[in-house]
Amino acid sequence: MAVYSLLTSKRAERDLDKIRDKSALRRIVEKIDALQHDPRPPGVRKLMGSDMDYRIRIGDYRVVYQINDRARTVLICGVGDRKDIYRGL
Repeated sequence: MAVYSLLTSKRAERDLDKIRDKSALRRIVEKIDALQHDPRPPGVRKLMGSDMDYRIRIGDYRVVYQINDRARTVLICGVGDRKDIYRGL
């Protein structure tokens, strides 16, 4: 399988900076890095109403991202607590 390029939105960068739990942050970054090799890992969910938006679950956190198979890119749109992540996307 081809390797995908990872892109991060400004919002996702701010979201990652807000996470103070270092062990959770480490797990999130590992999962995001793994998306390069498998953008649709086990447990991934497609978000309703969109053809390109997906989310992965890491404990109480969610990573929302878009996959562009033609360009072989994964755009990280947002990272946050499961209660707040879907607001404003």
